[in-house]
Amino acid sequence: MTANGPRSVLLAGGGTAGHVSPLLALADCLGRRYPGIRLTALGTAAGLEARLVPERGYPLLEVPKVPFPRRPSGDLLRLPGNLRRAVRAAEHAIDSTAAEVVVGFGGYVSTPAYLAARRHGTPVVVHEQNARPGLANRLGARVAAGVGVTFPGTALPRATVTGMPLRREISTLDRMARRAEARAHFGLAHAPTVLVTGGSLGAQRLNEAFAGAAAALSAAGVQVLHVAGTGKEFVPEGASGAPYVVLPYCDRMDLAYAAADLVVARSGANTVCELTAVGLPAVYVPLPIGNGEQRLNAAAVIAAGGGLLVDDARVSAAWVDEVVRPLALDPARLATMATASASVGERGGDELLADLVVAAAAGGR
Repeated sequence: MTANGPRSVLLAGGGTAGHVSPLLALADCLGRRYPGIRLTALGTAAGLEARLVPERGYPLLEVPKVPFPRRPSGDLLRLPGNLRRAVRAAEHAIDSTAAEVVVGFGGYVSTPAYLAARRHGTPVVVHEQNARPGLANRLGARVAAGVGVTFPGTALPRATVTGMPLRREISTLDRMARRAEARAHFGLAHAPTVLVTGGSLGAQRLNEAFAGAAAALSAAGVQVLHVAGTGKEFVPEGASGAPYVVLPYCDRMDLAYAAADLVVARSGANTVCELTAVGLPAVYVPLPIGNGEQRLNAAAVIAAGGGLLVDDARVSAAWVDEVVRPLALDPARLATMATASASVGERGGDELLADLVVAAAAGGR
């Protein structure tokens, strides 16, 4: 710990953008606060972090992926050995970086990081993105010096509501000021615009529904920017009117949000927090699997009137035409929803979580 802040921080998280995005946002914030701080990410070779972390300019140290099976399987028999190897790799990362704090964001990578930090006596800070915490962060919170949560009411001990750490380009976004630039960037026109995204991995249900409705949306003058997921791209047949742009992945979500009037998306915590921070109305379609956290993630913005919640089973081409198309063509309703969405948004989550990291470093020395 220096007079200005911690000298080295190890950030553990990966697998999907939901873990990687807040990790990078916190790293950026700490780097702005403390020039010269050593920031290292801990992740797997197969996760999204393997590409996104180095692209952002941070070193990535790898740990083996340790799946926690929910039912008896071969993975269950291999769990003890896999976990030991992952903990050893995490211990090596703590040693080699001289980390003063380990920050975990949940998922496969965080459990071995928490166990390694406890063995080393290194302070832990946990950030839980979802309203309902996962297994890794329930474990980490028991030994953590600080616990940040995105949503009030998240059941973790000694939790501080920090909101979601957001990338600077999102937290400072002025959608209206960037709209013309954003639409030009994606080859869109000046027309009602729907952004469709299933997250970094895509969402087959959304892809199929909008592919089936592409012609009707285009003919009605509704243009679509559709982030389909890598390997899940499609050609929007019959879209001969308003543009229908399909991307496998979008590295400029700030511009995607600036281009959009309405979003149709899963309700992962990062998605919900980004959309409310920038004040975008949305139709949220929670994943039909998991522990129900995606429905809870969207609860506050739905209650405020900033979005609609739709069950995955209802989503079809006919539903897009009956529900999404008229909503996209109703600017007065969208303006009301946008105000409501912004009313529950938090743009300073990175700074609040950084405060917990600094306090943990100070207390650990």
